[in-house]
Amino acid sequence: MNFADHSVDTRSSASHADRSGTQSLAKGIRVLRAIAARPQFGWRLSDLSAACGMDKGTVHRMLACMVEERLVRQRTSDRHYLPGPFMFELGLALPDAMQFQRAAETALSALARRMNGLALMMYRSGSEYVCSLRAGSLQLAGMMVYPGTRRPLFSAAGGVAILLTLPQDEVRSILAENTAAEIGRNGAVRLASLQKMYDRSSEHGWGVNLGDVVPGVHAFGVTIASEDGDAFASLSLVGTADLYPHARLEQVRKEMQLVAEALSLEARKFKM
Repeated sequence: MNFADHSVDTRSSASHADRSGTQSLAKGIRVLRAIAARPQFGWRLSDLSAACGMDKGTVHRMLACMVEERLVRQRTSDRHYLPGPFMFELGLALPDAMQFQRAAETALSALARRMNGLALMMYRSGSEYVCSLRAGSLQLAGMMVYPGTRRPLFSAAGGVAILLTLPQDEVRSILAENTAAEIGRNGAVRLASLQKMYDRSSEHGWGVNLGDVVPGVHAFGVTIASEDGDAFASLSLVGTADLYPHARLEQVRKEMQLVAEALSLEARKFKM
């Protein structure tokens, strides 16, 4: 599946939402999603409005309400908008998810130690992934994925692993959004590399990145299944080419699959 074929369809889901009777709610969610994608750095008003495709006046009015409700906070030092405490408080309404998170943290820490790499858990969030856990002490230049990081699914081996389980029509729609988001964020410079990772993963049937995106950095992804069997999350392992050469692919897959299957059982227990 060629990413370039999807680059023209840039705002299909947003346009659909704008035509519906839930226009204001959809716009507010779009703003919150963007703010959640940059939890440390935050947003200037002008950059946020451009990223969301909305005028500054509308975004400013929404932000004023969100700040009052504590969904968003504004940092005093630079006036950037960041996630607020009410975002965290809303998550407390899901105690089963919190228990699953704790079980996953233990499993990922053990995997990272055993494999001498970085272990990540990523939840699917529509056409994106959001990193919920990062374990391991390996230092990798350019590895900027931490808990809270939100990116297009097709930009990481764990996200690609999820894509490989979805119906083709859904994959095409997601790739349209992912390609537009990538071009908006980084231009077209990485598309060929991301295409190579996607094609390699399709060939293997799971997420496999052998230095395709960042030279020398190898990453892998397998899915974690929910109670109804859907791939709601993925487990990733990231390291150097020396740690995980092509010759170790099968060993890496087996190690990861064992952990992913155990986490899938935990997910069913907690009704994820």
